[in-house]
Amino acid sequence: MLTVNLGPLTMAVDHLLLISALTVATLVGWRVAKRGGDNPESVLFTLFLLGLLGARVGFVLSYWPMYREDPMQIVDLRDGGFLLWPGLVVVAVGALWQGWRRTTLRRPLGWGLFSGALLWLLGSLASHLYDQGTQLPEMSLQKANGQPVQLTSYRGRPLVINLWATWCPPCRREMPVLQQAQHDYPGITFLFVNQGEAPQTVTTFLATTGLELSHVLFDSGGQLAQQVGSMALPTTLFYNAEGRLVTSHLGELSRASLSHALESFERTPAPAVTDSSRNDACTLC
Repeated sequence: MLTVNLGPLTMAVDHLLLISALTVATLVGWRVAKRGGDNPESVLFTLFLLGLLGARVGFVLSYWPMYREDPMQIVDLRDGGFLLWPGLVVVAVGALWQGWRRTTLRRPLGWGLFSGALLWLLGSLASHLYDQGTQLPEMSLQKANGQPVQLTSYRGRPLVINLWATWCPPCRREMPVLQQAQHDYPGITFLFVNQGEAPQTVTTFLATTGLELSHVLFDSGGQLAQQVGSMALPTTLFYNAEGRLVTSHLGELSRASLSHALESFERTPAPAVTDSSRNDACTLC
């Protein structure tokens, strides 16, 4: 499961875990402070924001060549580009600093951080183990001419599946990045699975935008999104050559966040492609 529906709101599981961890940390810190000490609520919120900032700065520095040409992308957090370890370092240093300055804060802050971190670690581990065991769904999709294609026929090489629609603004914005990746990573198959639209709508969209996508399939009922547990667009799934999910990305991809996700693939030579369905220049033709 990649997303959770909270009434009309769809939230990524990772984001929900972070918010839940902050909530638990605040409640535990407040409870401990009632027995003696300062309420760490404001400090915890500040550390949370600083941790996000540190994770973002660490990511930008790691992929600086991709941000250098367009520095405005640095503040565009929609690409989800964050590195875990710089954020953790910032939180740890900030907590030690606050504990050193305010002795009455140490115990409530320590218990709050421990409780929140424990919830986040256990939740992330459970989500990771669940996702890592997810196999490429056995289902049939369609080409623009109505010809059925088995999704499992794409096994044998790393596979990136992008769930998208023409009415989705972030889907449209990330398309040039994914189109370029088709040429930059010839050993990886990029599969664009349109959700719920007619082939003519997609054909017109691609013609007017000048996009050239090598593999476009259609999922008229949105069954693939339901099977992978994501009701948000765009969603990008990364499967290894054996058809096992190795990572996923919810929301718009930038060059940097796509490169980061592709690093999850095993660094092994891709086998030769013999399946005619993957040799087509364009599945819309």
